[in-house]
Amino acid sequence: MTGTTTDGRTSPTSATGPTNATATIPATGPAPATGATGPTSPAVGVAEARVRAAYARIEEVDRPEVWIALVPSAVALADARAVDARLDAGEVLPLAGRTVAVKDNIDVAGLPTTAACPSYATAPGGRPGPAAASAPAIQALVDAGAVVLGKTNLDQFATGLVGVRSPYGAVRHATLPDRVSGGSSSGSAVAVALGIADIGIGTDTAGSGRVPAAFGGLVGIKTTLGLVPTTGVVPACRTYDVVTTFTRDLALGVRATRTMTGADPLDPGRRPWPVDVRLALRSAPVVAVPRDEDLAPLSPGWRAAFTAAVAAVRGVGAQVRTVDISAMLAAARLLYDGAIVAERYEAVGAFLADAPDADPTVRAIILAGRDTPAHAYIDDRARLAVAKLEAAAVLDGCDLLLLPTTTEHPTIAAVRADPVGINRRLGTYTNFVNLLDLAAVAIPAGEADGGPFGVTLVSRAFEDQLGLDLAARLLGAEAPPVVDGGVDVLVVGAHLRGQPLSSELEELGARFGRTARTSDAYRLVALDTQPRKPGLLRVGPGGGAPIVGEVWRLSPGALGTLLAGLPAPMMLGRVELEDGSWVVGFGCTVESGAAGSDITATGGWVEALRRGL
Repeated sequence: MTGTTTDGRTSPTSATGPTNATATIPATGPAPATGATGPTSPAVGVAEARVRAAYARIEEVDRPEVWIALVPSAVALADARAVDARLDAGEVLPLAGRTVAVKDNIDVAGLPTTAACPSYATAPGGRPGPAAASAPAIQALVDAGAVVLGKTNLDQFATGLVGVRSPYGAVRHATLPDRVSGGSSSGSAVAVALGIADIGIGTDTAGSGRVPAAFGGLVGIKTTLGLVPTTGVVPACRTYDVVTTFTRDLALGVRATRTMTGADPLDPGRRPWPVDVRLALRSAPVVAVPRDEDLAPLSPGWRAAFTAAVAAVRGVGAQVRTVDISAMLAAARLLYDGAIVAERYEAVGAFLADAPDADPTVRAIILAGRDTPAHAYIDDRARLAVAKLEAAAVLDGCDLLLLPTTTEHPTIAAVRADPVGINRRLGTYTNFVNLLDLAAVAIPAGEADGGPFGVTLVSRAFEDQLGLDLAARLLGAEAPPVVDGGVDVLVVGAHLRGQPLSSELEELGARFGRTARTSDAYRLVALDTQPRKPGLLRVGPGGGAPIVGEVWRLSPGALGTLLAGLPAPMMLGRVELEDGSWVVGFGCTVESGAAGSDITATGGWVEALRRGL
């Protein structure tokens, strides 16, 4: 049963159970069209076409347990037409017409927030009535042209990794309806896996943005803590919550994540990118993998699939290093078996104690934190501080850690028979990531046990881009930058790719941008240095010739490090490019240039070397 809010959006008024359908459903439906779809006019806009396709897909798959509140199609189409009007007016909208499914522990304007507990949206102590405003992360997506389809089902109060702990029904897997979809962000992941939504928005405290991605064959991006604001999110563990994305392709997930990053400058948990953030993964990274004994929890099928994933990492040019992650696995147990569970009670425990529609397993987990003494909580936080240092030591010299996302893919029946034990196993390789302040991206990596298999690339805090870059290599996909900002730097000599000093840029996390040429105001000279390198001299418009170079992007801190180590006679300054733009570039002193050999006629350093000059 549904009710209607003041703007016509649909909201639940009673719980609905799962449907009785058992037919196998395709994991991904046809991609939403970019032109007209169905009985629409030829002039239908891009956004309207995508929304029409989404609602047609909702009808086709008939999976009501995915949704808690679905925006009526007429309202969503009006939103889409508004996006098309903005496009027609010349606005640049990076997510124009992309459809979004939002986990129902995140506020969306005009819709109630239930956290999969119906009384939470009506009773005192909850969030009664429709939300007055969307969470900043969601509003940022809408501002970028996305259209929200509705609120999705979840493990109640984001407590679980299975997707069955909800009075709105168990969210069945997209193609294997007897198996769990993964939780707690089950509905958002399945909405994407079924080809309904382009972007699923979830939250991740213990792995809820990664386990559903593994089961659904999706990309799940979980950023460093504090990058995406959690304002407007019902907390699970306030200190360790992250708003995440599910997508079928990596580039869209990165674009959505970047859009949400920093959306609320007043978020008390906000952490901006550091000034020396690495913007790219080096060409030959070192990737850590667990020891055989650390992989003992895996089912045989998942163990074999992980072995294949390690081989794939080697296949894209990475060096693999085996490490001991037992300390990380031990830290993972603090999330539920230690005093950290007190944070779950702080978030919703007082309400849940008397909620008539609380899931029994969820209630037991959260209320267990009620009597946690303060000294036990502080003690466990201190243990986590030590565990962070231990993790840093384990990963020293490595760029990333490769993990199986989870251990197995259980059936719904098995989870109902053992709701706590199986859930605990599923969090083996996910629970510690937020506790230890690490970033992660989960990606599909083949099949195991008759269903999708996935791995997770874990990176240090704020090195999110490194995991995304390796994910792109493994998937054969594009990984646009998730970090906003940086300084473009032109190199014309020994820092070019394939030249002796190119590794300096890679170690600083510089990101290759493009090949470029200077204006004709420059001369190139060969300097008497070791290693040999050229110098760029500005001589005025028409006094020289265009010189070939490369534009790289560095963080401000990395640029400062580069400048601090720059040997004489080299220098950095502004350089004019052939298209009239200006970037920071390498040059040399006038004195050294006068003493060097003029090689301007070659057009660039690589050609000069080829000619033996």
